[in-house]
Amino acid sequence: MSLYSKVEKHQKTSYSINEAFLSDPQYAEEEDLASKLEMFKKKYMEFDLNDKGEIDIMGLKRMLEKLGLAKTHLELKKMMSEVVGGTSKDTISYNDFLDMMLGKRNAILKLILMFEGMGKEQEQKDAGPPSRKTFSDLP
Repeated sequence: MSLYSKVEKHQKTSYSINEAFLSDPQYAEEEDLASKLEMFKKKYMEFDLNDKGEIDIMGLKRMLEKLGLAKTHLELKKMMSEVVGGTSKDTISYNDFLDMMLGKRNAILKLILMFEGMGKEQEQKDAGPPSRKTFSDLP
């Protein structure tokens, strides 16, 4: 199977999972669900390193390192366990990822990903030269 057909298959699978979440009454009250699902899909695919539609421990490690939050192997295993609901799975499926991001549980990974965007907004505000100082600003 070519890389293109693997990616195409994963996109179809994630599309059908997104459709299931959109029609699920549990998420009917979720504000702007369609755009959130699309954003989550892009984030998920970015770290699906093996192109199998799952994030393994190396994908999780890369995700956190990219955010400047390097973790030990043990910490990664704990985060993985939180996302997949305590089972001994070695990968995070797209469905597990969406359950985490849209669910009520506050997994560490969910909190990190939610605050990532807020940090980027702050970095953009801080860009540019520092403001001018006056003599009254001196100690």
